[in-house]
Amino acid sequence: MKWRCTWCGKPHAENDPPCDNCGHNTFEKAIVREGDDEPTSSTGTVDTGTTYVWRCRNCGRDHVKNNPPCARCGNHDLEKVEQTYDDVERDLETPSWLEVARPYLPIFVVFAVVVALFATGIVPLSIVPGLGEPSPPDAPGEGTEAGGIDLEATEGEIHDRLEAERDAERSYDSGLAAFAEYNNRAHVAIEYDDAQPERVTPTDFDVDCRNDAIGGPFPAVLSIDDYDDEAALADDVAATLETTDEVTDGDFDAEGIDLHVVDGSVYVYYVTC
Repeated sequence: MKWRCTWCGKPHAENDPPCDNCGHNTFEKAIVREGDDEPTSSTGTVDTGTTYVWRCRNCGRDHVKNNPPCARCGNHDLEKVEQTYDDVERDLETPSWLEVARPYLPIFVVFAVVVALFATGIVPLSIVPGLGEPSPPDAPGEGTEAGGIDLEATEGEIHDRLEAERDAERSYDSGLAAFAEYNNRAHVAIEYDDAQPERVTPTDFDVDCRNDAIGGPFPAVLSIDDYDDEAALADDVAATLETTDEVTDGDFDAEGIDLHVVDGSVYVYYVTC
């Protein structure tokens, strides 16, 4: 026969409370099977019996000892109650992923909208520092169509005419074309608005030149009013560009061209590398 603490179940050789483990003041007799060192139940586990806590009648806090005042509210009235684990089981219930994510749903929605705006091109990546190509500066005039002439289509025809005059092929690079557009608009903005646009390099447009990019603006000597279609304008612009050696000769792989019209004058920017 041994004695055990009615609170924590620790075995003791004698009925001599308090328990040296938890300080409880009540022991009970425990039957020990031969060969066992501790009181056990039929399942082989320690049978600690019913456990009790001392609950504050004011705030409900449980204490392991009847040692007022209450550690939470200071109340001196504690009552002995049987300890249960209903609250523990309830606290261990796993919430669904929707319950966990609900407070963050507005953030997810905003993030999805931002991604959609960038993916569809409604908002350019260039507004985020370090992402995307720099946006061309604001400049007076037109860069896509003027006087009924498609300026972007004309740029392609100018390239075709220059290719016909060259011995070595030179591709039309969209990155260099964007670089030319940026600089052409910057040139117009400086001339007309005294603007101060930021300087850019071909690498800002994802262009990896073997050599330094060569080119620049050409004098606006042509008037859009003198042309009825893209072919005629392309002929005269190509003739103007061919007077520069780098346009027709040299060890270059790609080129970009941009046309911009202001007050009827055709501004041309050419770059190659």
